[in-house]
Amino acid sequence: MSVAIVSGSGGLVGSEASQRFAAAGYDVVGIDNDMRRLFFGADASTLWNVDRLERSIGSGYWHFSVDIRNREAVRDVFRIYGREVEVVVHAAAQPSRDWGEREPSTDFAVNALGTLNLLEATREFAPEASFIFTSTSKVYGDAPNSLPLIELDTRYDIESGNRYHAGIREDMSIDACHHGVFGASKAAADLMVQEYGRSFGLNTVCFRTGTLAGKHQSATSHHGLLSYLMRCVISGTHFTVYGYKGKQVRDLMHASDLVTAFIEYSKNPRPAEVYNIGGGRKISFSIVEAIDRVQALTGKQMNWSYLSVMRAGDAIWWIGDSSKFETHYPKWVLTRNLDMIFEEVHEMNVDRWSEAT
Repeated sequence: MSVAIVSGSGGLVGSEASQRFAAAGYDVVGIDNDMRRLFFGADASTLWNVDRLERSIGSGYWHFSVDIRNREAVRDVFRIYGREVEVVVHAAAQPSRDWGEREPSTDFAVNALGTLNLLEATREFAPEASFIFTSTSKVYGDAPNSLPLIELDTRYDIESGNRYHAGIREDMSIDACHHGVFGASKAAADLMVQEYGRSFGLNTVCFRTGTLAGKHQSATSHHGLLSYLMRCVISGTHFTVYGYKGKQVRDLMHASDLVTAFIEYSKNPRPAEVYNIGGGRKISFSIVEAIDRVQALTGKQMNWSYLSVMRAGDAIWWIGDSSKFETHYPKWVLTRNLDMIFEEVHEMNVDRWSEAT
């Protein structure tokens, strides 16, 4: 039996990973105690997504409502399956910069200590497994703001001759910048994942992602930008744009394309690797561009306002350069463009979010 353990299995990335690895022939073990509900309220609960996984995957999915901060509880899950575990996808996290500022101890315990507990359990019970960590572009903090930015009509960009014009590579320093509590805790986890590859020879990888989207995301004001934008325009909920005239830029990637990268890595793992990964320049948007898109798609006007307050540690421009991963794993390609992602998020959620009006 080949087993894939997925932490955060009720979330956007975790649920996609659970389905895809199950389809690839793995028995999937999900770990998720619905902490997203604790973080962001009942609307953010992932229980509905866990129920969906149990129905769609059936007997090939086992679920454990385990808190990853609990080392012994994590060990107990790994002990059951031992060396049958071939893949560990770590997608559980406290994912919000704002929430992390309010509860730094909890943020660090979930993001850093929880990661350490999963690494240790993998080292003890499944040392040959691929350990795939969903990291974040936030490990670079506001370092991208040092790039030579150009203000255009609807977005910021960087000069065409700049070394990062195609996207930010892994050689950008994570030092001497403002991360925020969330960025710092994820950076600590990211470094520990790398270290377990170097010090203990585990097949570890960090995927540093930008904005992710997909049809199975529990959108909140604190996390899940595109889904929350779509939810706001459909339900009539007010949306606040913070700083930079709404021209701050993010690249976008569908969760399915990210999980395809996970699968490619698991076929030929490289210990202690780090990859920036995302939609690149072609699949990117500014906040004001996204608002225009969701309004055009829904035929509704969004109730939104602008505050000139700059969020601490917020990057004005983030586009990741995926070329290192593409070189190492040339079969991987992006399959969803900007229009497809926006349309899917709308189509899959319009009825549910309309009921909230």
